[in-house]
Amino acid sequence: MKRIFLGILVLLLLAGFGWLANYFWKQAHTDPITYKTETPFLTDIVKKTVATGSIVPRREVQIKPQVSGIVEELFVEAGEPIKEGQLIARIRTVANAANVNNAQNQIQAARVALETAQTELNRQRPLFEQKVIAEQEYNRLLADVRAKKQALNAAENDLQIAQRGASRNTGGASNTVRSTITGLVLDVPIKVGSSVVERNNFNEGTTIAAIADMKSLVFEGKVDESEVGKVREGMDLNLTVGALEGENFPATLEYIAPKGITEEGAIKFQVRANVRLKPGQFLRAGYSANGDIVLGRRKQVLAIRESLLQFGKINKDSVFVEVQTAPQQFQKRLIKTGLSDGINVEVLSGLKKDDQIKVLGPPAEGEKKG
Repeated sequence: MKRIFLGILVLLLLAGFGWLANYFWKQAHTDPITYKTETPFLTDIVKKTVATGSIVPRREVQIKPQVSGIVEELFVEAGEPIKEGQLIARIRTVANAANVNNAQNQIQAARVALETAQTELNRQRPLFEQKVIAEQEYNRLLADVRAKKQALNAAENDLQIAQRGASRNTGGASNTVRSTITGLVLDVPIKVGSSVVERNNFNEGTTIAAIADMKSLVFEGKVDESEVGKVREGMDLNLTVGALEGENFPATLEYIAPKGITEEGAIKFQVRANVRLKPGQFLRAGYSANGDIVLGRRKQVLAIRESLLQFGKINKDSVFVEVQTAPQQFQKRLIKTGLSDGINVEVLSGLKKDDQIKVLGPPAEGEKKG
């Protein structure tokens, strides 16, 4: 047993010595690592943040009827230009029996009151002419008759509105729907024969048409809370619309919401920008768009790829690169950086244009010189 144990021990020792010999041999014959180098370059650096949102008209109105009833005629379609005051639809009113009955009762009561006041006036007129009653009393009777006539006229108008949806005193029919602005008809959500409800204090009413001024458009989007502190009113935006490839639309930031909203676990702030369209350009309402907000811009500055930067382990604020001093020999050099666009970073001091900088690894996809 001792011999077997010693034999196994000897074999293990020989195997260990063999592995060590092979390891050191490979280490001695391994080719040295050759590092690639890059030089600083001149480029334009633009730092920006992106706001996602959509294109909407600055002024959009919902046209609603003044009376309830059934759409008898429609005079416009979506996509048509329209002027203020132009006829959109005509409503055929459906008389409400209770409203008609109440209006008729009001007329009857107003007539009785007028007849009573007129009778009293006729009875007092001879007395006034004979100087029996004072002029002030006679004038009160005259005013009372005028008031009763106005009440009768109002009751008759109420009956006409209840029956026909129009009043003879307004100079126009309340059963017609007209545009309140000049613009473009975005949508006509109802059809001829549809029932509509009037707008009042208790009901929003049925929308007959949506109209907007398409010459004045704004971009409404949201910016993350980490970037909102860097944006200011008056900054320029570059809008890209997904439906229109290859076209860019300039805009100017004009509003930043004072309060953020929670969206998908993150706080975002609403922003609005005025879209500056060139002659002949046209955008449809509701286009989704991205707005690049320019936070900073540098033209033709000395820069390097941001992936070449290294940071101190003790003093994490220290930034350095490894500069070649001799073939495949490098020395750490502290540098001061400026604006970064996420790919390239501006070098303020510490490097020259002809310095060779050590590349620690292959360039990441999308990293390239400007």
